[in-house]
Amino acid sequence: MNNTVALAAAVGVLAIAAVPSDPAVARIACKNGYQTVEGQRMATPFCQDNYLAQVAREYGTRVSAREIRNNPNTKREVCQFVGQDIRVRSNCETITPQGRGGAF
Repeated sequence: MNNTVALAAAVGVLAIAAVPSDPAVARIACKNGYQTVEGQRMATPFCQDNYLAQVAREYGTRVSAREIRNNPNTKREVCQFVGQDIRVRSNCETITPQGRGGAF
């Protein structure tokens, strides 16, 4: 009986060790607002929001990508602050549209 318990414990430990515990394996890789999908760069909302947060932090705003994704008002406020930066302008155009004539 002791051998059976020891064998079951050893198999359980090996099973736990075999499961990858690194969450970065499933992480979406973004670069400058674009995700690589099947070898092609693609603008995805997830990566665009990450990039918007990165640019906003460069301007001194304390905001995370998670806040921007989960709160439309936070995204609007960040876009009002940094939305004219060429790096994030296209991401912010739907949030804070700026016509050619400017706001009145």
